[in-house]
Amino acid sequence: MTSTGGLSPATRARLEKELENLREQRESLAPRLGEDPLGDSADQADLLERAEVVSRLDRRIAEVYDLLHGGPAADSESALRSGTKVSLKFSDGSVEDMVVVGFTEEADEDDASTLTADSPLGKAIAGHKKGDTITYRTPAGEVSAEIVKLKPPA
Repeated sequence: MTSTGGLSPATRARLEKELENLREQRESLAPRLGEDPLGDSADQADLLERAEVVSRLDRRIAEVYDLLHGGPAADSESALRSGTKVSLKFSDGSVEDMVVVGFTEEADEDDASTLTADSPLGKAIAGHKKGDTITYRTPAGEVSAEIVKLKPPA
């Protein structure tokens, strides 16, 4: 049984298309990587550049595949799942409602605040429950907040 991972149908379709395009790009570069660089140093530099591009493509292919199929990050019990709703109360008394997204492009325009599970805030919340106080680092320094609500997706 394949999990949807909390992805919307539109996001899932976009990721599947991206994965298909990445694999096509990877396939088009792979045959040329095995060529023997007997030419000048420019030919060797071109071969090295292609190898770096293939390496970047391989990393992105793995990321997209994991997002689509509930890869390593999604399997961790302590990791926040996409679609989790969180409310935090900050030291100044303000409360902010947020929803966890798999990646920033997944955020709906209607959502006031989103966070990714791998952000400093997302990592701070992971493994905690309602009533816990978390601390995370921001460019302005450390921030503490109390988890008022933590509701995983259905």
